[in-house]
Amino acid sequence: MSRRTFLTGTSVAAAWSALSLGGAQFASAAARDRALATTAERAIRITGTTLEQVATPVGTGGYKRLTAGPGWPLMVRGDLASATTGRDDRRTGLASFVQFSDLHLVDTESPVRFEYLAKLNGSAYRPQEALNARGVSALVERVNSLAGGPYTGMPFSMVMATGDNTDNHELAELDWYLKVMGGGRLAQNTGDPNRYEGVQNSGNAAYWNPELSYSDGYKAKGFPQIPGFLSAAGRPFDAPGLRTPWYTTVGNHDDSIEGSLPDLGLLNDLYAGQYKLEGCDDATAAQLMDSLRRDPAGAVLLLAKLIASGDLVRRITPDDRRRPFTLKEFAKAHLNPAVTGAGPYGHGFTSDMANSGKLYYTFRISEKVVGISLDTTNQAGFADGSLGTAQLRWLEQQLKAHSGHWYDADGRKVTGGSTDELILVFSHHTSGTMGNLLPDPRNIFEGRHDGNELVALLQRYPNVVAWVNGHTHMNKITPHGHAVPERAFWEINTASHIDYPQHGRIIEIADNGDGTLSLFTTLIESSAPYGTDFGSTSDANLAALYRELSYNDPNGRPTALLGTDGDHNTELLLTKPTR
Repeated sequence: MSRRTFLTGTSVAAAWSALSLGGAQFASAAARDRALATTAERAIRITGTTLEQVATPVGTGGYKRLTAGPGWPLMVRGDLASATTGRDDRRTGLASFVQFSDLHLVDTESPVRFEYLAKLNGSAYRPQEALNARGVSALVERVNSLAGGPYTGMPFSMVMATGDNTDNHELAELDWYLKVMGGGRLAQNTGDPNRYEGVQNSGNAAYWNPELSYSDGYKAKGFPQIPGFLSAAGRPFDAPGLRTPWYTTVGNHDDSIEGSLPDLGLLNDLYAGQYKLEGCDDATAAQLMDSLRRDPAGAVLLLAKLIASGDLVRRITPDDRRRPFTLKEFAKAHLNPAVTGAGPYGHGFTSDMANSGKLYYTFRISEKVVGISLDTTNQAGFADGSLGTAQLRWLEQQLKAHSGHWYDADGRKVTGGSTDELILVFSHHTSGTMGNLLPDPRNIFEGRHDGNELVALLQRYPNVVAWVNGHTHMNKITPHGHAVPERAFWEINTASHIDYPQHGRIIEIADNGDGTLSLFTTLIESSAPYGTDFGSTSDANLAALYRELSYNDPNGRPTALLGTDGDHNTELLLTKPTR
């Protein structure tokens, strides 16, 4: 299908004006409709994306149902370079791919979870989490249904998952992640395969007990009773897997206890054991939460003590699949030929990485674009990350190798590089969440470097056009400007697929033929239907419930995580690097 002709004459200026508001509210529904019409005119296709339609809450009660609402228009962001007319007709596509982030394949029955801290930390427990594998599989199905990027028309060359692929670095969760990405039969349960053994049938009013009739705290807010919900959630299903090659970046939940605590090996037996703590008093919860924030090692010891006390501890079926994996084992699992799927073999990781635990690499996105995947985790504890000195030096070597020119630390232009290609950097953490400078146990004497240092380094290399990341569970696009225009780049942060809004993001790169580049970012939702049926436990309805329950999570932050119009479907202008 060829690109549809864009508006001409005076309507062009009006359209650009309307589309450059960057997140401001439209003055009227008519103005938004005009922007949506212009968006469709510029695109090759919008079907299956949030350019076409978006999940929208309806109803007046505490629990909102979702329906298909109007899509989000394309917002042109000229923060770093000016938009010129006629560029649609000159444009050449350079790359088209998809980003997933923070999938959090989660073992809801694991003994090493902190559901009882949900009032203090909303991510400790989510009412939708038992449906997580089906929801992620529905996102995979959405990507499989799309023909390519909406603005370049290029087929996707790859999907990149930017970390927190698992929730609690358990072997079972890793198996589920690899199967939803590569395809295979799975059941999102551990312990007894015939019954659920987690907090959602505990009878504790602090959690949503979907199969019980009594009014827990969630049903008091309008959550439904759904007979058969938990047995259906743990029922085996066939994940189709991506039909596009996919790569993995590591996140803090992939290498530490609940993404925050250093894994000292003290809790391995608890992970696989027969006791699950399902609650504690408010004072103890506050003490444990404070330890998580200030003293991760102390929190590990306190958790072990609480389990030993026997207070609100449930006996469950032991399961060795719950044992935590190391980062070396994480990489090695990707090398299993059984999970290659659409490729590539190893999904970015090599046997050398599996042996060394150094999980950062360079890979090709398209003929003229390369990607660099970083490991920003710090196993000293806490959720935020940083880079070690050795990795930072390695990164600079990769940037030099793929850049025709760059700037030294004093701002002098340097010519070199074996190739001259555009560069995208991928990591789990964002520039603002890389302040964890504690010594990493993997190399206790190595220096650590924060997000500001990484931004400064990337700005020395004009071929870097974007830094793509996750971690915050939020849609946010940040310009990193510079006095020398070609030294600017965009930071593209995409929401999770565990918390609402559960997005993935299409990213396209195009040369406008006028000295500028355009990065198109288009959000996508899973293939699950918007409407839900509380009387059905079909796979499609479970995936739909996954989205709707996440919107209604009383500990969630749907409005904040959604981002603004300027963080959704955008055209990000950038000065093209020149020798």
